[in-house]
Amino acid sequence: MKLLVTGGAGFIGSAVVRLTVARGHSVVNLDALTYAACLENVASVSDSPLYTFEQADICDREALDRIFATHRPDAVMHLAAESHVDRSIDGPGAFIQTNVTGTYTLLEAARAYWQGAGKPEGFRFHHISTDEVYGSLGPTGQFTEDTPYDPRSPYSASKAAGDHLVRAWGETYGLPIVLTNCSNNFGPYHFPEKLVPVVILKALAGEPIPVYGDGANVRDWLFVEDHADALLTVLTKGELGRSYNIGGENEVSNLELVEMICALLDARHPEGAPHADLITFVADRPGHDQRYAIDPTRIRTELGWRASVTVEEGLARTVDWYLENEDWWRALQTRQGVGERLGKA
Repeated sequence: MKLLVTGGAGFIGSAVVRLTVARGHSVVNLDALTYAACLENVASVSDSPLYTFEQADICDREALDRIFATHRPDAVMHLAAESHVDRSIDGPGAFIQTNVTGTYTLLEAARAYWQGAGKPEGFRFHHISTDEVYGSLGPTGQFTEDTPYDPRSPYSASKAAGDHLVRAWGETYGLPIVLTNCSNNFGPYHFPEKLVPVVILKALAGEPIPVYGDGANVRDWLFVEDHADALLTVLTKGELGRSYNIGGENEVSNLELVEMICALLDARHPEGAPHADLITFVADRPGHDQRYAIDPTRIRTELGWRASVTVEEGLARTVDWYLENEDWWRALQTRQGVGERLGKA
């Protein structure tokens, strides 16, 4: 099987690329190499005969047509996206361009390729999305695949639009599609503007650790390598036209998560301990969703998949990885916006 993975130099995309190659499949990594991409994320497989890299923008139809014609993939896994909520508040245009226009352009290129190849039965277009399209939960309840969409940020609205386009191309043109909506990911190679790496790197630097509002916002945390395994499961076993929610079943408040990371650093990097003394509450993000929680019943019962990594185990592995890979994260700290407070509106 040959996969075309968009956004394969990003956080989740690179985990998919590494796992795909490890399982003996060919992969074409299509990435525009924007600010959050890093080819070091796939350095471990870059010399493999199963791996090919193509630098291109998913909004560039001519480039997409060339890549499809050259590589003739058996499936598309679409992960390329602008994904940072705070950046979407400051500059929503890039999110509309990539997540909406880019998804449309990729769908059209995939449809032309699929039709030109005689509509092979095994072809799949797998669109990877987020649980944020469902909006915000109260203290109880979980998102299911039937939860109405209610996006609250420019980021989640742009991802919701992409989801709707993919479903429409499936219904209107018969394009063989599957969709997934995941909870918050964490793990190695996480770009250092998201919560988990921010906490680790601020603590190591002895700088204030920012926590939005009162830190009571709850997320369901999914280890990125579990997510990559789930995505390949859905690609190969999922029912056409169906969507699957992927969750880690690890609900933790932001403040609890930060405190867990600080405790891990106290044990591994006692200089500066207790690191929890660095926690600083800051003005909340505009429109900050209170709680996300995934009901993963469908993927568990239909496809036999369940997350294997607890939040405690995953955080320990993540902290250890950042401590062992300083060269990787230091090289990214000079990129635009990293280390700054974004999304104040």
